[in-house]
Amino acid sequence: MVSKNQIKLITSLRQKKYREKHHLFLAEGTKVIDELYRAGLKFYEIFSVEKLSGLPEDMVLSITDAELKKISGFKTPNNALAIVHIPKVKAFQKKGVTLVLDQVRDPGNLGTIIRLCDWFGINNLVCSPSTVDSYNTKVIQASMGSIARVNVYYVDVQKFLDENRNTPIFGAFMSGKNVYKVQLPMEAILVMGNEANGISKALEKRISNRITIPQFGNLQETESLNVATATAILLSEFHRTIEK
Repeated sequence: MVSKNQIKLITSLRQKKYREKHHLFLAEGTKVIDELYRAGLKFYEIFSVEKLSGLPEDMVLSITDAELKKISGFKTPNNALAIVHIPKVKAFQKKGVTLVLDQVRDPGNLGTIIRLCDWFGINNLVCSPSTVDSYNTKVIQASMGSIARVNVYYVDVQKFLDENRNTPIFGAFMSGKNVYKVQLPMEAILVMGNEANGISKALEKRISNRITIPQFGNLQETESLNVATATAILLSEFHRTIEK
């Protein structure tokens, strides 16, 4: 049975200020929970309507479907919910391609981008303070456990780019050099902008290499790719350089 205090804690963790206060976040779904467990993250509590294979039985509190619906943040709960300790941020070590996000606000986009970093072996994801919190429940869901393997840093991005100006800095723009015709370096910084407004003016002037994904179809010129989709294409191109 889920107690009132447990429900209160779970409800509070849907807000960033309480995640920061308690150093805890929520993860929902058996696949996500299993990924986080195998990655070595420490759990505070796990609630499930079924036995979870791979996890010690004494770690899991058995609950009913009705109780899960009370504590889940989703209309269709996925069998289990866990409260997880937020791991300590690792010291930044520049290696290969570093991805920088400027004011990305959609949790689904950030979660997908974290998963892409995991897929392409990008260790460092640098985010502006106004980018959505990486421990937002919807971000965790979209990242499918990749949050445990990608280092996410929230910093003053202008200062970060100034401090790393000796590294080639690339930015995704609607107008720029065709990415398929650009020689991409093995070590670089790639900046991706806000869903609606792109890269901010303050960062734009710090970017020495403007690149674009050429359009081959008949969409209107004012339309652009989703930021997560564009990130996937560009990371694939950078990875192809590394593999050559």
